[in-house]
Amino acid sequence: MSRNEPMRWTRRADARARRSGRSPVTRTSVVLAVVALSALTACTSSGTAVTTPFATSPPHLQSGPTYEVKVGHVVGLGTVLVDGQGLTLYLYSTDQQGAPSRCYGICAVQWPPLVLPTGQSRPIAGPGIRPALLGTSLRRDGTSQITYNGWPLYLWPADRAPGQATGQALTNAGGLWYVLDPAGNAIHTASLA
Repeated sequence: MSRNEPMRWTRRADARARRSGRSPVTRTSVVLAVVALSALTACTSSGTAVTTPFATSPPHLQSGPTYEVKVGHVVGLGTVLVDGQGLTLYLYSTDQQGAPSRCYGICAVQWPPLVLPTGQSRPIAGPGIRPALLGTSLRRDGTSQITYNGWPLYLWPADRAPGQATGQALTNAGGLWYVLDPAGNAIHTASLA
């Protein structure tokens, strides 16, 4: 078969398509269609796709206030920090313990900071929490982010119910994310997702 044989085949296929009233399908259009479909359905392991982690059904949460910090249990991780609704809390390894958050912009969209609601002056220390380790840090927008053992705390929207920690050891937004133990230290185990 000569180098021009595939080109002759393509020209013949295009001519047949035109005679039948159909538009010719080229390799380029097929490749573009596959790329577009892949882009629409892709979700990277780094967690950068914003649409996939957010479910449309309401989560099954506990009834405590969001600005309460307490302990909960996650299979494979043990006792971890959670908010008043039972959702797992995380620290961002790029933050510095005892310093304000470094997570802003798309980072704060993907990892919402745990902040005090308007009208509240301090977080609630729930069961299993050492009140002396609980505090706040001022964010650029003027809100107060809740901290524990000096670490700013965050939520991961893919966690839809108590007992989930799908953000554990996830590399995202320029750093690693870890759950915290009741002493306020990162639990360095593999991802559970």
